[in-house]
Amino acid sequence: MYNEEHDMFRKSFRRFLEKEAVPFFEQWEKDGIIPRAFWEKAGAQGFLCPWADEAYGGSGADFLYSAVISEEIERVGTGLMGLNLHNDIAAPYLKHYGTEAQKAKWLPACVTGKAVTAIAMTEPHTGSDLASIQTKAEKAGDHYIINGEKTFITNGIHADLIIVVCRTNPEAAAPHKGISLFVVERDTPGFKRGKKLDKVGLHSQDTAELIFEDAKVPAENMLGHENEGFYYLMKQLQQERLILAIGSIAGSRRMLELTQSYVKERKAFGQSLSSFQHVQFQLAELHTEITIGETFVNNVIARHAAGEQLTEEVSMAKWWITALAKRTADTCMQLHGGYGFIEEYEIARRYRDVPVQTIYAGSNEMMKQIIAKEMNL
Repeated sequence: MYNEEHDMFRKSFRRFLEKEAVPFFEQWEKDGIIPRAFWEKAGAQGFLCPWADEAYGGSGADFLYSAVISEEIERVGTGLMGLNLHNDIAAPYLKHYGTEAQKAKWLPACVTGKAVTAIAMTEPHTGSDLASIQTKAEKAGDHYIINGEKTFITNGIHADLIIVVCRTNPEAAAPHKGISLFVVERDTPGFKRGKKLDKVGLHSQDTAELIFEDAKVPAENMLGHENEGFYYLMKQLQQERLILAIGSIAGSRRMLELTQSYVKERKAFGQSLSSFQHVQFQLAELHTEITIGETFVNNVIARHAAGEQLTEEVSMAKWWITALAKRTADTCMQLHGGYGFIEEYEIARRYRDVPVQTIYAGSNEMMKQIIAKEMNL
């Protein structure tokens, strides 16, 4: 699937992370945020939005480069996932639905790291049911006035450009037909950030509440056509869920590697833990499941890169792989014994970071509903 150029890119990005992220990552976890300087360093090296056209400072790279970035980020820590969201979830809306003027205005800064992006879908009382969002945008001359609140927003503190999902037609025959997307800029009057959320895991990833109180957004900041935002969201969710599956399978492999090393070194009853049949069987089972998962995910990556519509397959990957990551974390922490509960051991952080993967980008229960629908049930 990957060619020589992808492999060279992987080596380059891994070296970058080993120099610019690995030595500082634990401090970032304590600080609860990754410095903006890191974003700009990543941009300067060509690791942000590599898919962007050369006219906007990108490389015009294919999706496999995004997959490489996701895999390598997960080797360091899930708290770096904000880069994935910027690269392959939020900023692509600008590429697919932005006008030429919007792309020229915003994409170059996304590539350099001068602008960090976020997407604001979830509301305090609305999660996976996007058609029920309550944030409203009302036309007022050459502006829209936005009122509402968003929560659980990844990159919420750092974000300079936020794609906000709003209701523009409350009278629409069906709720999903009255939704539009707007790009809200950092200095927009009436826009403010709420608190940075204190999460169980993903400590270095800034996650925040966003508040819009008569926020005045230029009409030219609408993405695409009015009242068609829901369809844009549904189309882009395929890539979002695939990115999550890529990170989850890479994280599962990392947890297995950590545990293999630990059980070989750790002694109990005069022999290494790895010599016990029960331990061998548990790790053999995980190795098998992870290998099967990698095979499936790689197939979906290649087909997605080729432009196929893969609603069912991506939903399967998001559900099964994130559930596998949770099982892997649980088994690997148990095999670490008491040390698995100590912060200096990486498995402890991995164990904290994993659970949310079955929740965001659409809960796993929603994934099963989608699969059932694709089965005509």
